[in-house]
Amino acid sequence: MLQKNFSGFILETGTDEAGRGCLAGPVTAAAIILPQDFENTILNDSKQLSEKTRALLRPVIEQQAVCFAVTHLFPDEIDEINILNASMKGMQECILKLKHVPEYIIVDGNRSINAKLGLKNTFGKQFSKAEIELLKSIPNQSIIKGDGKFLSIAAASILAKTYRDEYMDQIHEEFPMYNWKQNKGYPTKEHREAIKKYGTTKYHRMSFRLLPEQLTLDFLE
Repeated sequence: MLQKNFSGFILETGTDEAGRGCLAGPVTAAAIILPQDFENTILNDSKQLSEKTRALLRPVIEQQAVCFAVTHLFPDEIDEINILNASMKGMQECILKLKHVPEYIIVDGNRSINAKLGLKNTFGKQFSKAEIELLKSIPNQSIIKGDGKFLSIAAASILAKTYRDEYMDQIHEEFPMYNWKQNKGYPTKEHREAIKKYGTTKYHRMSFRLLPEQLTLDFLE
């Protein structure tokens, strides 16, 4: 069973992301504060659950949460600041969107939530000095495989995954030949074959290795 709390603080926030390894679409982050009495025996790391179970859990999580936030960071920004920084920035943005200022943050992975604050990039949100200082002021702990250890990180992983999948289903209608409704932008054989045949779109991450050879790729508007 997943643990309820790491720090002992009431307003402890769990945060996670989805889509880091994809070739197309955003990286999506989520942050959530759960009530102290929250219990759910099904909730787990989103990767360990079926799409149907994730869909069932999302409204339960949203209805019972103290507060939560979700953020998409899109390919232009990913290409400019790299996927690791984009993943962290997405989680930082979620923290700032929460209705309550967290007393403590636990983040899935091995990198502090305070890493690389205030990147001066062309795309996406620019943090103010006050926002940077707020993020610096909140104690936090990175936890390797935290989405399989703590309820709040697992809940954040569900939100990030379901909101991202929903977005990929929407843009699938614009470019159905890549079958994003099925592969969600991940580097499946089918997705790579479609890139090879049709070229790239505005939703592809051009800083990623889309194919072993990219010299012949075309770009679709």
